[in-house]
Amino acid sequence: MSNPRHLTLIASVEAPAPLAHPAAAHDALWRKLLDEARCAFDAEPNLRALLRQCILDRDSFEDAVVHRIASRLGNDLLPFGHLVAAFEAGVADAPEIGAGFRADINAVIDRDPACDRFIEPFLYFKGYHAIETHRIAHHLWSQGKQDFALYLQSRSSDLFQTDIHPAARIGHGVFLDHATGFVVGSTAVIEDDVSILQNVTLGGTGKEAGDRHPKVRRGVLIGAGAKILGNIEVGEYARVAAGSVVLHAVPGHTTVAGVPAKIVARHQGEPYREMDQVLGQLAYDSFSYAI
Repeated sequence: MSNPRHLTLIASVEAPAPLAHPAAAHDALWRKLLDEARCAFDAEPNLRALLRQCILDRDSFEDAVVHRIASRLGNDLLPFGHLVAAFEAGVADAPEIGAGFRADINAVIDRDPACDRFIEPFLYFKGYHAIETHRIAHHLWSQGKQDFALYLQSRSSDLFQTDIHPAARIGHGVFLDHATGFVVGSTAVIEDDVSILQNVTLGGTGKEAGDRHPKVRRGVLIGAGAKILGNIEVGEYARVAAGSVVLHAVPGHTTVAGVPAKIVARHQGEPYREMDQVLGQLAYDSFSYAI
């Protein structure tokens, strides 16, 4: 947390003063990120240019996310400035994008025990960056700008090791932990308040056309390495054990595990927040590779 002495030190190295951000007075998330950025600015001289460009010189949290994502995705073929302009237009046109930015970063803080500062997912976590890139790509897709959307999908895949089709629909408060190997098909749906670990696939079962990918309902936890295949529903507050292969619908408030996955427990609670990966011997006994 900042204090008057700290702010004086920051000013001495030309960081913006708090009054440069009047919107922060009524925006607790943005105010918190600014405070963390000022502390980092003082403590890490090598990061000062990054902190100024992506946080301290920005006008709002949404503006900051746009600049951070663009700074990661930009290259010689599609420069940073072009991306910023396109992303700003998208956020202005679709306020739900900015709402997603906010809900997703709050989800990281709420569910990741290794993270207690907003600046960490904002600057460094590729899961957060991949989901926010998808939000912009999905908007572009819905506006008929499919080539631009597919370019962002490809660029995000190169940088963040995820492959999320821009047509897929993703709700708010989604926590993508580690991100590497996350694959989502074009007709998949992920509703609000879902937590997903690495190497998860929401895919089809072959070359079928039409609506062919999973529908993940609110409050679900999907463990590392799980594969959910086909146009099937994973019901509200269900839990899919790590390494499972899900080929049939999963009822709400159940835990499934195994290859193929079977129901091993029924539960109440909120798996997406609990992030409980220790399923007990019953779940592990369910892993059978017999046909």
